[in-house]
Parts: sequence; structure tokens; C-alpha cells
Amino acid sequence: MQISFIDSLSAITPQAWNQLCADDYPFVRYEFLYALEMSKSVGAGTGWQTQHLVVHEGEELIAAMLLYIKTNSYGEYVFDWSWADAYQRYGFHYYPKLISAIPFTPCTGARLLLKDLSRTQEILTAVIVAIKNHAQVLKASSWHCLFPTQEISKQLVDEKITQRVGAQFHWFNRDYKSWDDFVGAMNSRKRKNINKERRAVVEQGISFVTKTGADISAEDWQLFYVFYCKTYLKRSGHTGYLTREFFQMLREQFAQHSLMVIAYQHNEAIAAALFFMDSKTIYGRYWGCAAEYDFLHFETCYYQGIDYAIKHGLQRFDGGAQGEHKIQRGFEPVMTYSNHWLASAEFQQAIDQFLVSEKPSVELYIQDAKTYLPFK
Repeated sequence: MQISFIDSLSAITPQAWNQLCADDYPFVRYEFLYALEMSKSVGAGTGWQTQHLVVHEGEELIAAMLLYIKTNSYGEYVFDWSWADAYQRYGFHYYPKLISAIPFTPCTGARLLLKDLSRTQEILTAVIVAIKNHAQVLKASSWHCLFPTQEISKQLVDEKITQRVGAQFHWFNRDYKSWDDFVGAMNSRKRKNINKERRAVVEQGISFVTKTGADISAEDWQLFYVFYCKTYLKRSGHTGYLTREFFQMLREQFAQHSLMVIAYQHNEAIAAALFFMDSKTIYGRYWGCAAEYDFLHFETCYYQGIDYAIKHGLQRFDGGAQGEHKIQRGFEPVMTYSNHWLASAEFQQAIDQFLVSEKPSVELYIQDAKTYLPFK
């Protein structure tokens, strides 16, 4: 078993990489990660430098761990700014650090990719040793694995990589056959509020077109990018982390996982939302609009996605990070996981203590959030 680190996915063929993917979860597919890299959405000046760990036996690629060198904490969605501040106060450098994560994508899924799942524990143990040694070479403060599956997170705990928990809101398909079936499971007041929101959108003369795969035209992708930049600029003062080239590459190489909802008013496009999909789940990722309209965001980003999931028998809708407003719209609180190793034993002890005290509050938050669900 030979373990090495690569600074570009171009060192690996798409076929060899994708053979490691156990299912069709989209965000670890070669095409998605390569688009981020080649479009310069990650790389020099972004705070994300590719450093994927690869495992070979002879010439055969048998495993890989997503890995990036980070020089800031943007685009991660597991917040450690206070940890960085603590390092600085004591005269230490928190950056660079290593993270195993999908850039700008807080969606739970595989982080260790394996050709033979029966070797998970063996390879994971070797990978952890290699990452710790690599961190020492790079003078990195730490390694963080963000949004792994619960199973891998537990295995990392067994390897003394501390677990942190968080919360998101996901929609689950309880064998709904139609929209009315879904809202029919709610109490009367919540059902009326949601249907009122949807009617308000229609009364503003707004209609929607849903496109998937190759049906999403080059003009649609360009339109979406304009909306994306405009909305980011209004909210954050910059035009977003993702470049025009990234979306162009998605059209060319990732269309089979893509879903776009475009909102029109008087035959003019006014907003769009981009989702990704696999065989079980729809993932709400990005959105943008030309102007603000009542309930347009909820309809475009949530209700249209739920409609699509019901019609196509998808089991889950991952709406992304945060958003308590999702609860009354049928999204249920779920626990998410991350794991953290720090090279400094003293800082590791302090953060372990913090995470032990943090966990009960997250668990209580999830329990409390469930009491606000709109269902009967």
C-alpha cells in the first residue's frame, strides 16, 4: 500500500477516481471536483489548495481521501473561527490547516473513497497516520473531516479523532404521492400558511420551468450565473466563490446530476435555483434573483424542490446549512458530524472539552426544533 498526496486531480483519470465511488452521491464525483479545480473556484488565492490523499497498490488506485490545504475558514460551514482566534491570542498559527470536505458544500457523504469497502478500517487507520505526518511536514495546525457519514465519523472517533455535532434541516418523503398528500399530513394552520404562500407567488404572475440534464441550455446556465452573482453581491459584497467557468463545466460534464428551476414573470426570467441530485436525494445548493418578490425564495428553493422530489420518488431533500425557517415548511432537524485532530495536545484538550460541553446544547436544540414541526 503506497500513500501519496496530489495537488491536482489531473494526476488521476476520471475512470480510476469514479471507480472508488460506492454510489452516485454527486459531490465526490471526479467531474464535480475537477470542475472546481479547473475553473479556479479552488486553488491559488481562494484559500483552498487541492491536496487529495491517494492510495495505490502497485499501479491500481484503491482509495482516496478528499483533502485540501486551507488558509482561511471560508466555505466550510463548520465554524472554527474562535479556534483560530485562540491560536492567535497565544501566538500560534492556526493556518494552514488540512480539511477533508467538499468546498462550499455542507452535504453529508463519503469522504474516504474505497474500491473495497471491506478494507475500510485498515485503510482509514493508515490514512490517518499519513495525514498527521503530512500535517507535520506542512506545519499545519490540524486536520478536520467535515460532514462525513455517521459511520465514518464514528470510526474516526475510534481512532481518537474527536467528533463534533451540528444540526441541519432535511425534508423526508414519507411516501407522499402528491403535494396535497404532503401538506395533508400537516395541521390545518400550517397547511393553510404554506398554500397561502404558494398562491401569493401565482398571484404575482410568477410561473416556473423545471429543467434537468441536457435540457438546461447554455443560456440557462449563463442566466443562472448572473442571478447567482447579483444575489451574492447584495448579501456579501462579493460575486460569490464559484466562477462562470465552474457552471460552464457543470453543463458540459455534470448535467446528469443537475436540476434547475427558473422563475418567470410576464415571460421574463426573474430568479433561478440550482439543485444537484442522485438516485435518492435532491440537494438544494445555489440560487439568485433579479429582484425581491413575496415568497419567491421559498417557492423557488423549497416548494419546487419538494414537488420534484415527490413526483420523482426521491427520498430526501437536503436543503443545505442552517435555516430555521425550513421547519414550518416540513424540513426536519437532523444531526450532522465532523471530526477534528489538532497537532497541539494542549489545544486538542481544550477543544475536546469545548465539544463535550457543546454537544448537549446541540442535542437539546434538535429536540426543541422537532416540537415546531408542522405535522399532525
